[in-house]
Amino acid sequence: MQRIALDYTPAHEQRGGIGRYVRELTAALASIDTDSDYRLFVAGASHSSLPTSPAANFSWRPTRVTPRWLARSWHRARIPLPVEVYTGRIDLFHATDFVLPPTLPATRSLLTVHDLSFLRVPEAASPPLKAYLDAVVPRSVARAKHILADSHATKDDLIAFYGTPAEKITVLYCGVDSQFQPVKDHDLLGACRRKYGLDGVAYLLSVGTVQPRKNYSRVIEAVAAARQQGQNLHYAIAGGKGWLEDEMQQTIDRLGAQQYVHLLGLADDADLPALYSGARALVMASLYEGFGLPVLEAFACGTPVISSNLSSLPEVAGEAALLIDPYDIAGIVDAIVALERQPILRQRLVQAGYARAARFTWRRSAQQLRSIYAALLED
Repeated sequence: MQRIALDYTPAHEQRGGIGRYVRELTAALASIDTDSDYRLFVAGASHSSLPTSPAANFSWRPTRVTPRWLARSWHRARIPLPVEVYTGRIDLFHATDFVLPPTLPATRSLLTVHDLSFLRVPEAASPPLKAYLDAVVPRSVARAKHILADSHATKDDLIAFYGTPAEKITVLYCGVDSQFQPVKDHDLLGACRRKYGLDGVAYLLSVGTVQPRKNYSRVIEAVAAARQQGQNLHYAIAGGKGWLEDEMQQTIDRLGAQQYVHLLGLADDADLPALYSGARALVMASLYEGFGLPVLEAFACGTPVISSNLSSLPEVAGEAALLIDPYDIAGIVDAIVALERQPILRQRLVQAGYARAARFTWRRSAQQLRSIYAALLED
């Protein structure tokens, strides 16, 4: 039986983003592979803090040593303590979050690199985190037997910045969970609106951590301008605090936008379908994304999307979204107003979004991942 370990730590630590990626892939793997021995490595955890394993052939391998201490030991002090100390003997280790721990020589290694935003948009990265990633990610990429990239845009960045051979990289797209579908129950929609302070308002929605590369300040400027053109719209941001949120708050204060900009914090996963379904549009005007999962989630919920034309987002959105230059506030305004004034355009985008989202499933992603595992184990 093949012994495969995955780093499940992001799923344990993070509700959104990479955490969701790891949770969904693991659950999908559990539904299709009953033959391999999977070990789920979790730093900063104990057995009592973890749920039931997703399948009989999946077992938890936690350690109370925190991710921070492991990072210091493995990547700063360069202590060659192999991850097998925690996982037991394995044939393959899948590092799911940018960095690869030490492994025994015989262990194959697979590394997921979600994006290179800290290189593409360095001004939007936290300096301490950027310094850490600048040091550790290139080493991890060089050491790994194979690399997974979330998009062709990220694959191209790996080649451009690190000179990684193209044949060493496989693009593995994210999927959309089946919970994301249109919510038409008025009581459920109303309860969600009340919970997040959106009762009785027409709102645009953004989903993602509050940080500079999400470009929320320019979207707020665009919403303010659209309101001046007669569009009585509010703007809701569902995302936890990241860093440098002061710039966004200054924009809100300068425009006097406190009454129509709603900072929801990190929304409950169970509420996201209703939040998407109730929105006039999802606005994802990011300066850089490795994938952009909210675009697909909005499509699946029947919500039109206004998307940045940079990095991976055109690749994910296809022709199902209005693509804008995220630096061009006037262009964002035009897209917002067009969706409000052109119902035929709206309906076309909704239908195109359904078709686009149907192409991305976690089961399909897991099947591709399982074939990558098999190829690495046969090599």
